[in-house]
Amino acid sequence: MKTKDFSLKIKEVSEDGTFEGYGSVFGVRDSYNESVEPGAFVASLVKHKREGTFPLMLWQHDPWSPIGVWEDMAEDKKGLWGKGKLLSGVQKADEARILLKAGAIQGLSIGYREVDTAPSEGSGPRKLIELDLLEVSIVSFPANRRARVESVKSERMEEFARRLRDGEPPTIKEFEDILRDAGVPKAMAVQIASVGYAKAIRSESEGEKANDSTAFMQALLRG
Repeated sequence: MKTKDFSLKIKEVSEDGTFEGYGSVFGVRDSYNESVEPGAFVASLVKHKREGTFPLMLWQHDPWSPIGVWEDMAEDKKGLWGKGKLLSGVQKADEARILLKAGAIQGLSIGYREVDTAPSEGSGPRKLIELDLLEVSIVSFPANRRARVESVKSERMEEFARRLRDGEPPTIKEFEDILRDAGVPKAMAVQIASVGYAKAIRSESEGEKANDSTAFMQALLRG
């Protein structure tokens, strides 16, 4: 079973433990360079409905820690929406309700098996076409290592952009590291940094008109 996290806030939790939120959103490239496509959950939800079941509601993807039940679940234009209820009297469920109401945890994450996928095209993400949805967990995102890594990468890119704007371009090696963080293969990152980027910052320092390399950097910073 694979898992996938989404940094989405769960809507307000009622006193009886009822809440709603999105366990997945469509078309968003994640830290695994994958994106969930619209329709990915349709077959699985139809199967659950036919069998009179719902995906499990777990705490932190722990199969030994069910904390509630999903009462409704569907795809909409945004992603996989669900309405569930934490079970009063279950210790971890009571703890989850307290933490959710305080905003200490805010996210949902899906557990699934891949049924159909499409490989990435060029620099695009690998597409998840159909997924067998097994469970939707309440999770605390700060505990997600990959989420922390992505945050660090984002901070590095913002710092890189700031230094460019301030006329203090990062070194060629720093730019190479940025490209590697973005998933560019090492040989290509070295080539781009040592040729295109080096030429761009040299032209900038000499007061020349922006060239194709500078345009490339600007496009990269726009994401």
